[in-house]
Amino acid sequence: MKLHSYDIQEKYSTSVAYFSMEFAIDQALKIYSGGLGFLAGSHMRSAYDLKQNIVGIGILWSFGYYDQNRHEDRTLAPSYTRKFYYFLEELPQKVTVKIYDKDVVVKAFLLKSEVFGSAPIILLSTDTDENDYLSRTITHKLYDGNQKTRIAQETLLGIGGVKILEAIGHKVDIYHMNEGHALPLVYQLYNRFENIDELKKHVVFTTHTPEAAGNEVHDIHFLHEMGFFNGLDLDTVRQISGYIDRDDFSLTVGALKAAKRSNAVSKIHADVSNKMWSDVEGRCEIISITNAQNKKYWTDKTLVRALDEHEDYELEARKKHLKKVLFDEVADQTGKMFDPEILTIVWARRFAEYKRPGLLKYDFDRFLKLIENKDRPVQIIWAGKPYPTDFGAIEIFNDLIKISHKYKNVAVLIGYELSLSKLLKQGSDIWLNTPRITREASGTSGMTASMNASIHFSINDGWHPEFARDTKNAFTIPELDRTLSISEQDVIDNKNMMDILENTIIPTYYDKPRRWIEIMKNAMNDIDLEFDSSRLADEYYDKLFNYKA
Repeated sequence: MKLHSYDIQEKYSTSVAYFSMEFAIDQALKIYSGGLGFLAGSHMRSAYDLKQNIVGIGILWSFGYYDQNRHEDRTLAPSYTRKFYYFLEELPQKVTVKIYDKDVVVKAFLLKSEVFGSAPIILLSTDTDENDYLSRTITHKLYDGNQKTRIAQETLLGIGGVKILEAIGHKVDIYHMNEGHALPLVYQLYNRFENIDELKKHVVFTTHTPEAAGNEVHDIHFLHEMGFFNGLDLDTVRQISGYIDRDDFSLTVGALKAAKRSNAVSKIHADVSNKMWSDVEGRCEIISITNAQNKKYWTDKTLVRALDEHEDYELEARKKHLKKVLFDEVADQTGKMFDPEILTIVWARRFAEYKRPGLLKYDFDRFLKLIENKDRPVQIIWAGKPYPTDFGAIEIFNDLIKISHKYKNVAVLIGYELSLSKLLKQGSDIWLNTPRITREASGTSGMTASMNASIHFSINDGWHPEFARDTKNAFTIPELDRTLSISEQDVIDNKNMMDILENTIIPTYYDKPRRWIEIMKNAMNDIDLEFDSSRLADEYYDKLFNYKA
């Protein structure tokens, strides 16, 4: 079966299957939760632009991640609505995957390249009449909180994905695991190669986070019972993975031992990853390929034209128009009328404690002085999706909502998906990024903000150090002693952040408007080449897919 509607460029002829639990391709296709999906979506779009021989393999989530709604008091109310996608083509081929000793039927849907301008993507589903209800729920919700369901999802992705590709007759040279979720593909391929060294020639791996939640560990016997290892006996699994005497099985370690090469997603993250996994014998090399985003999808074209034509007046006017567009959404959701003349700060990404969404209000008295200043006012917007059962993150989200009730220049938005993300990046002046240092592997949202003349204001972590020229194209919160306690880091980072806001950012915006325009232009120019995903898509072929171990 021919999957690609475009002619493959010769330099990208190696056939790659790109396995990912989520793809953020378009607002209309709600099969993603956050940064991992945004990265995969941009990669698939650039693969299309470059005419690469890649096909995405993912899961068609019947209910998506979750829908962000509100309770009567406007606090967060996660809800689930079944989705229907009439632009997907159901494939005639079906396969079965044995999960918990039961044959589960898997059907597949094709997202053709021309629908959204991406590489073709095959999406798997167990939500079919041939399966019982429990089996159908495997593909209901992305990152289901039930451990057995989660393992079933990963087994489906890895084993079911390989089987579907075989069933449609699509030849694959390289299997790419975008995170460790698809690790079961290794055990499906082992039946074909029967030799781990030969198998490794065909597998690569991308690790995306140093966080424990992104590096799953499960009991090896539990995984075996679930069918994660595709029926291989445990002695063979232990031999392949090197888990001879241990029962706590790390998906990341399993991937590092089964790939010819792996990559982290920024230079700092590569250093962190190599230290994290330094004691793993027999693992593959971990290199750095810094994340990027698809400029053609994310940027406002009028803004880019004004930059290219050196029309500062048009650039400034267009930015204020984009702020008005964003503020229409703010008014619609909150009833607050924001002013495009006022400096607007946005913090928007996945709500997780280590990302510190509340750092801005850590010193609350100082925060109040910031938002109550009438001479040099600011407007602040928060948005993002906490994991639906991360009650600590939800509490932070709801606390911000309660604070926002008291101030007309503070808003918390729901529905943080592709469309709102684009509005926020195009309509903000400052894009604030506040993770604890070394814990943000990349943090790509700031890239698409910079593409739209929103100035990145960040901890010096992830991709930021590779881009930022402090006060020239971005603002940088200075590094601190990484061995300090969490509470000490929060105090110091908050103080440094507020000092920069009060003494540099706000005075520059209001007192030196021409200087502000220069910083906006520098951000747009400097982000252009290194952080467009065309560079990333080319680098993956050069350093991963075509790499000879």
